[in-house]
Amino acid sequence: MTVNQVHGIPRPGRSPEADPSTLSNYANFQITSTNLNFVINFTSKTVSGDVTFQLTAVASTESIVLDTSYLDVHAVSVNDVAQEFTIGERTGALGSPLVISRACAVDEEISVHLVFVTTSRCTALQFLEKSATDGKKFPYLFSQSEAIHSRSLFPCFDTPALKSPYTMSVTSSLPAVMSGLPQGDGENTETVGEKVYRFTQPVPIPSYLVALASGDIQKLPVGPRSHVYCESPNLKRCQHEFDGDVEKFLEAAEKIVFGYEWKQYDVLILPTAFPYGGMEVPNVTFATPTIVTGDKSNVDVVAHELAHSWAGNLVTNCSWEHFWLNEGWCVYLERRILAEVHGDAVRDFMAIIGWYDLANAIKAMGESATRFSCLVQDLKDGSDPDDAFSVVPYEKGSTLLYYIETLLGKQKFDPFIPFYFNKFKYKSLDTYQFLDTLYDFFSDDHEVLDQINWDSWLYAPGMPPVKPDFDTTLADQCYQLAARWHTAIVEGAKFTELFSLDDLKVLDGNQSVVFLETLIAFNKQDGFVWAHHRDALEALDEIYGPKYSHETNAEVLSRWYFLQVGGHNHKFYEKLGRWLGTVGRMKFVRPGYVTLNKVDHDMAVKYFLEFESGYHPICQAMVRKDLAL
Repeated sequence: MTVNQVHGIPRPGRSPEADPSTLSNYANFQITSTNLNFVINFTSKTVSGDVTFQLTAVASTESIVLDTSYLDVHAVSVNDVAQEFTIGERTGALGSPLVISRACAVDEEISVHLVFVTTSRCTALQFLEKSATDGKKFPYLFSQSEAIHSRSLFPCFDTPALKSPYTMSVTSSLPAVMSGLPQGDGENTETVGEKVYRFTQPVPIPSYLVALASGDIQKLPVGPRSHVYCESPNLKRCQHEFDGDVEKFLEAAEKIVFGYEWKQYDVLILPTAFPYGGMEVPNVTFATPTIVTGDKSNVDVVAHELAHSWAGNLVTNCSWEHFWLNEGWCVYLERRILAEVHGDAVRDFMAIIGWYDLANAIKAMGESATRFSCLVQDLKDGSDPDDAFSVVPYEKGSTLLYYIETLLGKQKFDPFIPFYFNKFKYKSLDTYQFLDTLYDFFSDDHEVLDQINWDSWLYAPGMPPVKPDFDTTLADQCYQLAARWHTAIVEGAKFTELFSLDDLKVLDGNQSVVFLETLIAFNKQDGFVWAHHRDALEALDEIYGPKYSHETNAEVLSRWYFLQVGGHNHKFYEKLGRWLGTVGRMKFVRPGYVTLNKVDHDMAVKYFLEFESGYHPICQAMVRKDLAL
């Protein structure tokens, strides 16, 4: 590989860069369309099906190579002629290549059909027994394929570099949704109790965005082009949570970028085991139940997943080394949307929370994992992209975009947003194409852009080299209350005389997060250790516990537990352990077990083993690493 320098930025000779996280020979093909059909068997806990790729060869090749992982492939044909194929040796997390012995000439059009069934080692699926659902009456299935888990669901070119429009179907005994527009309400099959649910996705998407869910799934409208799906016992509650807000976010996003191209935007609230805050499944965001609080305090999560309709889904990173192009842009747009809806002060306030999260995440990585705190990743050693996933691409990436905006001026930067997304829509790109586009668009402002230390921002581990000058208006109340506590602790004052539950009346949920994060951060100050101030932790519990210990907002409750357990308040060890069995979102589960592990390894292991079966396989694997099991 040759490397050159443009604007002082080292870059490879090929752009977009080749994806190192696929074993397929995707670069030899374009996909015209994909037809994908699934059949769900809740008894055997498998998904069988067939997939047909309409391909055009863009380079001559002696074979067609697809990605698989713990997948049984029963038959392969090319242009309706059965083909010999082999599945190679497994290459760590990257799975096993499926090699079809069929030469292809340049510009040749090829139809590749494969029949498959998943195995018990499929990492993309989670089957839940009915006892693990809210309704307790029906089993449930959902998929989660980001980053490279689609290859365990169906044979594919499992890379974000290659996109395709899809027609899809799923046959199930229970209602189903997929990553596309529903075509009717389901057609009866010859098998009693089963229906075929059909979907179409005309916008080209990569394999990791293919998703399905099936269970006691019902829906109600929450806007003129939006519905909420969930299990029937929670339907009215979820409708109340989202009603009226989704359309506001949609209209705000369209004002910033351009019109929403996916026609319909729905939200599926999944069972507790879903490991993420949300997954940007096209047309139907898969979301954690932790955002349903009853008071709409976490409904802003929808702004993030909606922003993915442009950042990630319409314009996509070409590989997971450039993941920040998905998530950094998404967080940037999310906060621009929130500014449109709530005001600029809220945008900066959320950025402050993000800065805290970034600092904590990088600190928790330790020296051995600092490579993953770089903005542009290096996964060429075959590393599992899941190991590189953290808040870094989200917060470091969005901070870079915020910094570029402040240098150029918001009024000047704003036209670049629709230009960028129009230029690369339906495509996948790398960081170097982004930079070239930025410099080309701002051709008269190269001196301004050259002020940015690109090498440090993109390739250096650790925190960003520059912290933007955030508006702290909404954060100041949090800082001031935390500072009062610090002074009282240092001076040995009587806490009950200085503080009361009324202190929290002026703080919303997000401000409580910053207040608690600021208290937690006291441990970073020289000479201060929360474990040496148990009396203060107990006073905090006595004064604020009536509110914080009964929070429905997981963002707040998690920080409350992390503060108390991190300060060795034994009263909260069991409380944190039990709470971790009620959430499946890795944002809370992983730091929760890490926090508990630091004070009581045996208890952390005990609770994890008790609740492990209820977590998603990806979450299970990551926590096992965290606990060194």
